[in-house]
Amino acid sequence: MSVNLPIVLVGLPGAGKSKVGRLLASRLGVDHVDTDDLVEERQGRPIADIFAIDGEAAFRVMETDAVACALTRSAVVSLGGGAAATQAVRDLLAGHTVVYIDAPHNELVRRTASKTHRPLLATDPDGALRRLREAREPHYRAVATLTVPSGPGPADGVVTDILTHLEHS
Repeated sequence: MSVNLPIVLVGLPGAGKSKVGRLLASRLGVDHVDTDDLVEERQGRPIADIFAIDGEAAFRVMETDAVACALTRSAVVSLGGGAAATQAVRDLLAGHTVVYIDAPHNELVRRTASKTHRPLLATDPDGALRRLREAREPHYRAVATLTVPSGPGPADGVVTDILTHLEHS
């Protein structure tokens, strides 16, 4: 199968961008780049620490730089949940294959409620995810060249949906 790389995955926290990204990259025989991991590697500390010490605005600058770097690679790229809300990132995504992984609210809450590494979801995952969807979904839809649903089933099903769509586009 021939696809245009990079393939970029966007969506809310818990949508499965990292997991689907790893599986999709494996199926395509290419690298997977997670921009959150890239930021942590470059900064030498976890994102939660960056948020706590430097603030969200500083993190978004670091994230934009990581996205720009990742987009130069022939890889599957998983963006952090808030990346597409940044205009500079949306500009960088123009002309790329961007997949919006859309998971229902209750599934996102189930997937993220017990996680401690997500600073924006730390105190009220349900309410925070509702607010994040309202704020970010228009950005995901604006950059997406493809939208795929993600429910309680295995992530491999989402990968198959993506590959099927890409094969027929």
